[in-house]
Amino acid sequence: MSSVPRLVVAAPSSGSGKTTVATGLMAALAGRGLAVSPHKVGPDYIDPGYHALATGRVGRNLDAYLCGADLIGPLFAHGARGCDLAVVEGVMGLYDGAAGEGELASTAHVAKLLRAPVVLVVDASSQSRSVAALVHGFASWDPEVRIGGVILNKVASDRHEALLRDALDSSGVPVLGVLRRAPQVDTPSRHLGLVPVAERRAEAVAAVAAMAAQVAGGCDLEALAALARTAGALSGAAWDPAEAVAPPTHDHPTRSADKRAPVVAVSGAEALSGHPTRPAGKHAPLPAVAGGEAFTGHPTRPAGKRVPVVAVAGGEAFTFSYAEHAELLAAAGAEVVPFDPLRDERLPEGTGGLVIGGGFPEVYAAELSANEPLRKAVAALAESGAPVAAECAGLLYLCRELDGRPMCGVLDARARMDERLTLGYRDAVALGDSVLAPAGTRMRGHEFHRTVVEPGAGPSPAWGMRAPERRVEGFVQRGVHASYLHTHWASEPGVARRFVERCLTS
Repeated sequence: MSSVPRLVVAAPSSGSGKTTVATGLMAALAGRGLAVSPHKVGPDYIDPGYHALATGRVGRNLDAYLCGADLIGPLFAHGARGCDLAVVEGVMGLYDGAAGEGELASTAHVAKLLRAPVVLVVDASSQSRSVAALVHGFASWDPEVRIGGVILNKVASDRHEALLRDALDSSGVPVLGVLRRAPQVDTPSRHLGLVPVAERRAEAVAAVAAMAAQVAGGCDLEALAALARTAGALSGAAWDPAEAVAPPTHDHPTRSADKRAPVVAVSGAEALSGHPTRPAGKHAPLPAVAGGEAFTGHPTRPAGKRVPVVAVAGGEAFTFSYAEHAELLAAAGAEVVPFDPLRDERLPEGTGGLVIGGGFPEVYAAELSANEPLRKAVAALAESGAPVAAECAGLLYLCRELDGRPMCGVLDARARMDERLTLGYRDAVALGDSVLAPAGTRMRGHEFHRTVVEPGAGPSPAWGMRAPERRVEGFVQRGVHASYLHTHWASEPGVARRFVERCLTS
């Protein structure tokens, strides 16, 4: 059971200021000495990096499509264990979820699963009295969603604020904050959204500090904390990676095939600050995990048992990660060791398996290509039959070339930037056995990229996509599993167990 106070920061639509308010609120509360647990609704990898910078704790995702509704509470409790308060940033508009799936994976859905009050951030820049109608509509649309307050964003002047407050007086929803236009808290974006923290550490620190100052100056922090304390208690135990990867028994059988789809590709365990230049042979630190303590990547295991080393790509080029993946690998018996493909010329000593997650290799194609010793080491490891799991950015890195620059050459495919954004949830099935899943395993994941790989699938594709359209995608060859599909391992922790077992037998 979890009784950690919590609230959800939502908005009528994207672009209203959720990230500014949520990140600023996290930082402002942390600045008051509170242990704040940061969470993000949906699959996004970038916002949690800013959350982590604000709180000193790993940002964690809560995605009811990827993980299933029944895991939202346990995953929240796992991340929030030991904290004084949790702030959950929503996704898109409050009621926007997976296309064609009703409320599934929406901010409203997750708020109800967490029994948490909602703070609605409204962009008031082009309205006055109409704000009351907007707030009334959102507050009354679903009686199970409790909107406990409003934060008015992009307010132009004292007179504008007075008009807005007057309009909302009779709405029954209190105004908990008013934020003026403040360009200094803007963060730079590019083709997939905000620039990740690891790529702009100093600027990101300054931006988060500005967000914190704005929220602390314009919002009633005491009232927001009091609202968080009205959240209902959550029943059930917190998610535990060691229990999750334990082999199935008669009392605890494996997940049935018709339940929430298992996960597939692992993403990189990325240190929050990126990986600075360091002496050869020195490993970059893994990110902090639950409890604010450093995750060592060294599992508890019987004396004398062989421990496989799983190398996980990080650094500025590979910043997309779900924290639970590294935790599951370690719980399955692996020593998780990060490395930076931009700087490290060899894989960590004793590497028996390789995970290359998402990120922006297209931005760093020249640097990745120039690191020929590492490219050859990756190719040699794949050639040996060792397990290699690559998703999205990792897929591009394993191709022969990216935008005309040589990459690892593990896959007979070429990758290039594309103007079209590929984005959305996917329902897929494994078409053959791989280091991650047996044939026939159904998966739910998401795609998020502006690149194209040609061909899009190898002789043994990784996935058969079932929705939104039917197609094959990805590559399975020897011990390599490479695909555009991002998935969340907590939904099917057997993926981590299977991958580590293959490290021991390959």
